[in-house]
Amino acid sequence: MAGTAAAMNGVWGAAARRFRQDRVGMASLVVVMGFAWLVVAVAMGWLAGDWQRERAVSYAPPWGAAAGPAAMQPPESASEVPLLSLADVDPLAPRYAEWAERAKALQSAQPVLAEHLPMGADRLGRDVLAKALRGSQTSIFVGVMAAVLAAVLGTVLGAIGGFFGGWMGDVLEWVYNVFTAIPGILLILAFAAVVGHGSTGVVLILGLTGWTGIYRLVRAEFMKHVGRDYVRAAQAIGAPAWSRMFRHILPNVSHVILVQLSIHVVGFIKYEVILSYLGLGVGLDEVSWGSMLAEAQSELIQGYWWQLATATGFMAVFVMAFSLMTDALRDALDPKLRGLS
Repeated sequence: MAGTAAAMNGVWGAAARRFRQDRVGMASLVVVMGFAWLVVAVAMGWLAGDWQRERAVSYAPPWGAAAGPAAMQPPESASEVPLLSLADVDPLAPRYAEWAERAKALQSAQPVLAEHLPMGADRLGRDVLAKALRGSQTSIFVGVMAAVLAAVLGTVLGAIGGFFGGWMGDVLEWVYNVFTAIPGILLILAFAAVVGHGSTGVVLILGLTGWTGIYRLVRAEFMKHVGRDYVRAAQAIGAPAWSRMFRHILPNVSHVILVQLSIHVVGFIKYEVILSYLGLGVGLDEVSWGSMLAEAQSELIQGYWWQLATATGFMAVFVMAFSLMTDALRDALDPKLRGLS
């Protein structure tokens, strides 16, 4: 057992050294860790805690940008409206001056709304940057947790089906064929009708419907590795089945799982956009990149581009960094490269 532990430490140690030598991978890791800190900060209320508060006039443009073609300006105060001389025909005319003073007092008591924000404002005057920060927390949580759930399900089921085979493999193949026989979007909509809305619901929907691709690849890898010499040697020294599956074979197929995990994170964030557009995504009291993009579609026609640009920018940076980091991890864990370190 000591030799096995030393070998495992050597495998992971060599992978860590190769990963540290990849500058792009390390830079991507820094960006991903920055987003992870952002998710924690938003969840703790340190950032974007008041994202629903009205901060500016409707569709206030970003700093340095001109106002939109139909940007709503603050309403004219009653004191600036010229009073008509209607005393002869309107019995309420003497009260107009009093009402104008009251309106002026009420307006002065209102908080002053900004005319510009760093990333602009939406139709309700909410800060788009705060919405994007809050949306990052929701979308990353949904994408990563759903991908992890799908990866765990696909890996465990694929390992069981590929390692044991027999009737267990036949049952899992039947379940796999049932899931893949239904179009993906219809299967997601069917689960959405049962599970319901909200971040947790979207995670369950995507995780329970997205494990099939990982299962197929992991099952094929386990079938390929189960008969190799190092697995037979572990069996000869009395290693139990779970040890051979998850301590010997799994590290040698981990690069496949990581690649699929990266693809699923990106794909699930896109599916969250679709679900939010159809009204089956996050709740009305939540915000995500998907709900921001769905809301920005009608705004873009009117010339208000900043919400679309902000949500797209946040999503593009995270997706690109996560993909590059996972590619670097895949190369570091690739068995064909271990002899080079």
